[in-house]
Amino acid sequence: MEYLQKLEYNEIQKRLAAYCHVELSKQYALTLQPSTNTEEVKNLISQTTEAVNLLYRCSLPPQIEFKDDKNGISVLEKNGILSIKSLLNFSKIFMISNQLKIYFDKDYIDKTEYPILSIMFSELYTNLGIVEKVQKSILDEYTIDDNASKNLAIIRKKQRNMEQEIKQKLTNIIHSKNTAKYLQESLITIRNERYVIPVKEEYRSQIKGFVHDISSSGSTVFIEPIAVFELNNEIANLKIEETIEIENIVKELSKLFFPYAEELKRDIKLLANLDFIFAKALYAKELRG
Repeated sequence: MEYLQKLEYNEIQKRLAAYCHVELSKQYALTLQPSTNTEEVKNLISQTTEAVNLLYRCSLPPQIEFKDDKNGISVLEKNGILSIKSLLNFSKIFMISNQLKIYFDKDYIDKTEYPILSIMFSELYTNLGIVEKVQKSILDEYTIDDNASKNLAIIRKKQRNMEQEIKQKLTNIIHSKNTAKYLQESLITIRNERYVIPVKEEYRSQIKGFVHDISSSGSTVFIEPIAVFELNNEIANLKIEETIEIENIVKELSKLFFPYAEELKRDIKLLANLDFIFAKALYAKELRG
């Protein structure tokens, strides 16, 4: 609309979007259009007024920040296995919902003063049991906690003990007077997920073992000494067991969310709306509108 361009309405939308924390609410701001529907306008103004009053009464609400994971929801609706990232995100949605309910459920807040927001806060669903389970099992989107299962803890403990044994054996080798002169450096490194030592190319035949890599200059070969071959094999087997166990853990965590796909979808919509409403309130305070 030409008159909106003249009024630089798009700049207002950008300013409003800057107060939003989630992509979905930012889209609400950037696509917001003036309305000629009286009831709709009254409702939208009432939303903002309630939020402004609540900000003065309670200060800022907990920050609403999550991903609108449509793919994760689709997987959940098919009872599929979620990614670790989706598990964390859905758990975060339940956690934020709980924080917002606590924020609004203070004794000094008269709910009748906030009829629109009161309904929205009351409709938020939370499940602290699931939140706690996910938090105890997942450290970040790349790491499952050792204590996510007894079996995982046992597997990883075996790995650490075996790695320590390998490092001790290789340390003895690199500090031995008989082999030190053959090494490019006195260090232990990893190639192809195997513990190796760097040997000067001209002495490669002096160290009995398997070559896993050669330096770009060709002056160094990375050899896995026979003394640690079986231990490296055992670690490789343990890593396979670890991968299988992690898959089982993720599968069990995914199952926790199976009954709550609809609740998650509703929370996502409610949280985005609340984020948008509070963005309008903050912008209103900035403008003293």
